[in-house]
Amino acid sequence: MESFALGTHTVGRVGFGAMQLPGPGVFGPPRDHDQAIAVLQRVPQLGINHIDTAQFYGPDVANELIREALHPYPADLALVSKVGARRDGEGNWTPAQEPEELRADIEQNLATLGVDRLAAVNLRIHSGDPNAVGPVDRALFDRQLDAMIAARDEGLIDGIGLSSISVEHLQIALERTDIATVQNAYNLVDRTSQPVLDLCSERGIAFVPFFPLGSAFNAENPVLGHPAVRAEAEKLGRTPAQIALAWTLSVAPNVLLIPGTSSVAHLEENTAVADIELDAETKQALDAAA
Repeated sequence: MESFALGTHTVGRVGFGAMQLPGPGVFGPPRDHDQAIAVLQRVPQLGINHIDTAQFYGPDVANELIREALHPYPADLALVSKVGARRDGEGNWTPAQEPEELRADIEQNLATLGVDRLAAVNLRIHSGDPNAVGPVDRALFDRQLDAMIAARDEGLIDGIGLSSISVEHLQIALERTDIATVQNAYNLVDRTSQPVLDLCSERGIAFVPFFPLGSAFNAENPVLGHPAVRAEAEKLGRTPAQIALAWTLSVAPNVLLIPGTSSVAHLEENTAVADIELDAETKQALDAAA
């Protein structure tokens, strides 16, 4: 599998996202606890060394499952989490954007996962709809960066990440510190974050698209249901998901995937996209799908 730098770590370009491990709506325990553990245990067996998680997945559930399944962790495993939001008792997403909240949630991630340091932590700028990127609140953003820089300098995290950001956010952050990774929504039919990806490519920053297969919260999936995706999948004898993921990998060498699943079979299908090479004709057809 090809690899790319995620801050001070080098990871395979296909990782694993833990968001689908908890119950429906990323809330509560998994539908099948043993299956969730089996998925996680299969991750390193497939050569995956990048797991993306968050304390608010569940809440607590994803991190507790990761620890149960994989602790003590493989030496090369990069655990990446995110802060900036929490969940209440009914599963609602609530903001946790103040510096003291970011610090507390970094420490909670460390405690639940059973580690002293994380490969990176993403500051999620928007605590509600992850697709919504608002204007920069410069005073708050500076305070948030202070907290993230302090956590890195004190050895709690190796790298600082940003999520649900604009180009302006990234430019401001880069004036103050190195950025290891950026997570924004990006897929075949939603390329709103292309300017952010372009800046990441220019600066050698890992870009990790979430919802590369379309949002799991939408009833209809415009990516997997797209005629071009279905046509290429049939032509190549692959699933629509594999074609969409392979296209996303082909966009730029700094793109890292973290497709999530609660199925071992789907995990294996997702990982196999690292070996798919799209020919020029296929790439052109998919490029035009937006």
